[in-house]
Amino acid sequence: MKILIVEDEPSLREIMYRALVQEHYVVETAATYAEADAKVAGYSYDCILLDIMLPDGNGLRLLEHIKELRKRENVIIISARNSLEDKVLGLEQGADDYLPKPFHTAELLARIRSVLRRGRSGGDLSLSLGNVSLWPEGRRVEVEGRELALLKKEFDILLYFMQRPNHLVDKAVLAEAVWGDHADDADNFHFVYAQMKNLRRKLAEAGATVELKSVYGFGYKLSPPQSE
Repeated sequence: MKILIVEDEPSLREIMYRALVQEHYVVETAATYAEADAKVAGYSYDCILLDIMLPDGNGLRLLEHIKELRKRENVIIISARNSLEDKVLGLEQGADDYLPKPFHTAELLARIRSVLRRGRSGGDLSLSLGNVSLWPEGRRVEVEGRELALLKKEFDILLYFMQRPNHLVDKAVLAEAVWGDHADDADNFHFVYAQMKNLRRKLAEAGATVELKSVYGFGYKLSPPQSE
């Protein structure tokens, strides 16, 4: 799961970043309206934590822009402005939740889990395809009812594809989604190839009926069993 923190206060931004990374989220940050606007336009996120008061713009305008771009990111407004008017306006403009400052990180994490859960079909806590089941919150995978041990990035890759079965995914898009800002520093995609090779081997050895297929010249897709 990939999250963007839009917050101009450095210490709070760092606290939020560390808390989310500890929960195994892929996290990116933006300290200004311009920086956040560029990230939202160029990348996709599962959840955006959005401050209203930014040094060069209003977070509610950024929320409008997200909706204009027809983005489907979950948005949680996080702001010291706790007036009823701000809360109502944010929710009316499409925000999924509103968390006033100050807050405990435990509550922030609970709010994020809640909006991500609501964003999945029927609020189901698991994803299933063929004989593979995956629980995002518990970071657990089972094949035919037997637990499959995966490394962190292997799990993140499988989660990304389980949310997009049969979709062609460019290797650059996959790298950015799973590795975040760090993907931009890479000269090649050897780290993607290595993780994909290991994940595909583990799925095959476990008897998974789904397959991560290479699409020459493009990337990968997760194919369900032929009968599905």
